[in-house]
Parts: sequence; structure tokens; C-alpha cells
Amino acid sequence: MPKFGELEAVIMDEVWQAGEPVLVRDVVQALQREREVAYTTVQTVMEILFRKGWLAREKDRRAYRYWARQPREEYTAQLLSEAFDTTSDRGAAFSRLLQDLQPGEIAELGQALEEARKRGIGE
Repeated sequence: MPKFGELEAVIMDEVWQAGEPVLVRDVVQALQREREVAYTTVQTVMEILFRKGWLAREKDRRAYRYWARQPREEYTAQLLSEAFDTTSDRGAAFSRLLQDLQPGEIAELGQALEEARKRGIGE
């Protein structure tokens, strides 16, 4: 799974943050708070993300409303899984990843691991 390009990532962030279907105009307005971006550029990239399967859309009068086909967490999990697939020593890679986590994040990870154990995942 390829990573998003810079503008794709920024657009997906806006779509995920919205939490509801958005118009291209909504994304353009949000992005223009931080950078200069043309409506047609955002429209083109959102169309590309739709064709790649990252966005879904539905006609709303003369425009489309877009939403993410999967949550951000699923995308991140896929990236992590692919990253772990590149090493023969997953344990070492996982240990290194843990070094970058904050104590609260480690506690969340511990809780997620405990829930996975209860569901029988990884046995």
C-alpha cells in the first residue's frame, strides 16, 4: 500500500477530521487557512483519491460529497503492518517503536494488548 503524497495526506486529514461527508469547497476552505491552494487542484486530488479507493462519494446537487472509505486508524495499522513485514526481527522493530512512545501511549497499548488476548487474537 503506497503512502499518500503530501497533498493527498493533507486532504485525507481534513476528510477524517470532518467526520462527515464533505464537499471539495469545505476542504479547500480548511486548507486555505494554512496554505494557498486552488479549488481545481483539491478537486483533482480528491478525484484521484476516489479512483484509488480511499474516498467514497455521493452526488449532492451539482457537486459530490466525499468521505473516507476507512478510518485513519485502519490506514495507520496497514502502514505499520507493512513496515513490520520488511524486517525479519519483528520483536526488535517493535521494541524500537516502543522507545518512541509516551507513558500514556504505552498504557493504551497495554490495554489494547489485553483486549486482544481476551478475544484470542494472536494465539
